[in-house]
Amino acid sequence: MADNNNKKKRPKAEGEPDTGAPAAGTPASDESVAAAPAATDAAATDAAAPTDAAASTPAEVPTDAAAASADGIEEDELTVQDILDAAEREVAEPTSEHLADLKRVTAEYANYRKRTEANRAIEKERVTGDVVKLLIPVLDDIYRAEKHGDLVPDSAFAAIAAKLRSSVERLGLTSFGEVGEVFDPTMHEAIFQQPSSAVDVETVGDVAETGYRLGSTLLRAAKVVVQVPSDG
Repeated sequence: MADNNNKKKRPKAEGEPDTGAPAAGTPASDESVAAAPAATDAAATDAAAPTDAAASTPAEVPTDAAAASADGIEEDELTVQDILDAAEREVAEPTSEHLADLKRVTAEYANYRKRTEANRAIEKERVTGDVVKLLIPVLDDIYRAEKHGDLVPDSAFAAIAAKLRSSVERLGLTSFGEVGEVFDPTMHEAIFQQPSSAVDVETVGDVAETGYRLGSTLLRAAKVVVQVPSDG
């Protein structure tokens, strides 16, 4: 038992160095001495690197921002009154280019008005013709009654016939196809040819159905008997 107690670790005396660390007076190894200056140089190099990079990079000049600022100053200096004055000067002294544009636009507008008015007149005539066509059979009955003597003057029927004829005439309706007219194939429809020594040219000898025209529009051709010249 006494030997085991003697083998226990003895307490370290004051000032006694650790067994794992070298003594104060013991010189350091060569490897430790060489590593210390290398670490010092690396730290110095890292500290100096940002300074050199900052010194070598030139400062960028904000040219776009400066140009935008200059443009903003010019726009601020251009007032509404300046724009109005420029417009008045252009009106007072127009350029040749603007005069040419004005003449072109004026000519186009004049042509547009002519086309519009012509189309309006044609459309009006077409619509009126569609309405008047519905009254043509009534006018045919009045014509036949008058031809056969059934349209007695000063009668109620004669008064109604006169009003109807005046109404369609105000709309522009005109009748054609009279006995003695020169035959015109664009206006007359020949239903029969009758040789006659009394005529020198083809002439309307009788009217079976009156023709009607509205303005320049032919609503119906006249159906007629044509007298043609004969040798004997």
